[in-house]
Amino acid sequence: MAGKQPLNIVKMKNMKQSGEPLTMLTAYDYPSAKLAEEAGMDMILVGDSLGNVVLGYTSTIPVTLDDMVYHTRSVARGAESTFIVADMPFMTYHGGIDETLRGVRRLMQEGHAHAVKLEGGAEIADTVKRIVQSGVPVLGHIGLTPQSVNQIGGYRIQGKDVKDAQRLMEDAKALEAAGAFAVVLELVTEEAAAEISKALTIPTIGIGAGRHCDGQVLVYHDILKYASPYRDKRFVKTYADVGTIIRNGISQYVKEVKERSFPAEEHVFKSDQKAAIEAALYGGKEKVNAT
Repeated sequence: MAGKQPLNIVKMKNMKQSGEPLTMLTAYDYPSAKLAEEAGMDMILVGDSLGNVVLGYTSTIPVTLDDMVYHTRSVARGAESTFIVADMPFMTYHGGIDETLRGVRRLMQEGHAHAVKLEGGAEIADTVKRIVQSGVPVLGHIGLTPQSVNQIGGYRIQGKDVKDAQRLMEDAKALEAAGAFAVVLELVTEEAAAEISKALTIPTIGIGAGRHCDGQVLVYHDILKYASPYRDKRFVKTYADVGTIIRNGISQYVKEVKERSFPAEEHVFKSDQKAAIEAALYGGKEKVNAT
């Protein structure tokens, strides 16, 4: 959808009020972003999940600010008319505010993001407020926060009891008060997510958080089963199995090269001076067939 105006945070809030769901996809490179934009995606998240999905790490923790800038810039080139959010990676917003703002500046100026995303609730509200005051939109992220996976004891569902649901509600309200334009709810029980969505005036975007959020986000490689081996996830719906298509295509290429059926006649270039070329290359000597 080239030429369309990117969504903005005012329109997002209006969409919540009108009941129109927001669509968001996590993507990490130019071709993925371009395809997502052409498909009509509202927002693209350049997530630090790129560590697991495209860099081969076992968690998001090794992902650096340089990694995020590089991948965000690639996505921005592919989706020039889509609202792009970039993750602040591990430990880039827990020190001094000057260091935090330097990272934000890089993602905005070098990565060409429209907004940044931070994981955490009330404990990072002051940081969110300072970033917003600097003129940068912030997307909050609560529930399962992958950067804290070692602290919270793994990839566990959040909001399963009253105390935990109340904590999530307090975190969401703290982020809203700090100026976040929306909040991602990850692996949160549907009941808790529904109540949080009703309580906030800003949109909630769910991933494994049920049917009552104001929008949904999934990972590009998950909805397309673009991985090997692919691990099924309960909260993900597969819309296409491109991993199998790619593997089969590459296998066929290997087979045809091995059996010398590729390249075929239609894949080669011929000269209208065949005899002259052969004479020049072989110097008038008898050709020796080579394989």
